[in-house]
Amino acid sequence: MKTMKKIALVSLMGVALAASAAVLKADPAKSSVSATFKQMNVPIESKFKKYTVAIDYDAAKPDASKATVEVETASLDMGDPEYNKEVAKKEWFNSAQFPKATFVSSAIKSAGAGKLTVTGKLTIKGKATDITFPLTVKAEGGKQVFDGALPIKRLAYNIGEGEWKDTSMVADDVTIKFHVVAGQ
Repeated sequence: MKTMKKIALVSLMGVALAASAAVLKADPAKSSVSATFKQMNVPIESKFKKYTVAIDYDAAKPDASKATVEVETASLDMGDPEYNKEVAKKEWFNSAQFPKATFVSSAIKSAGAGKLTVTGKLTIKGKATDITFPLTVKAEGGKQVFDGALPIKRLAYNIGEGEWKDTSMVADDVTIKFHVVAGQ
């Protein structure tokens, strides 16, 4: 009988621990993912219209947290339908062959109050690299707000092939910015 009680107690503890992990859903109306770059030395920020964010976050145990982000590459809105079609082409994102860019965390570490250091694998256009970047997090209105900026080199991911490898027209430096408001 004592063994049954122990099994029941262990089972209940397992359910309680699983319930304490906060799998958060991003609020698309309040969240954004964008790319900032320079074209002919003029800064341009363009937002991705379609993306999914899955965050398993516990403020008390940030080291146990996980995050996955998928961005539909053809959803980049450059502000003009013709430009939007252009960046989906083979020379840029090649959205037909690589419809999504992804980030999957491998470690999330506390870096002080409201700060995290995130490490993981970023895959764009079939090219995967290990990256680390800072992230801020704060509780606001019963939700968690995550903000970050990730600098990348577009040519490292073959974004801009052929004549577009020339960085005098479109700079190599790109910053992926994100603002994610998420709750249960």
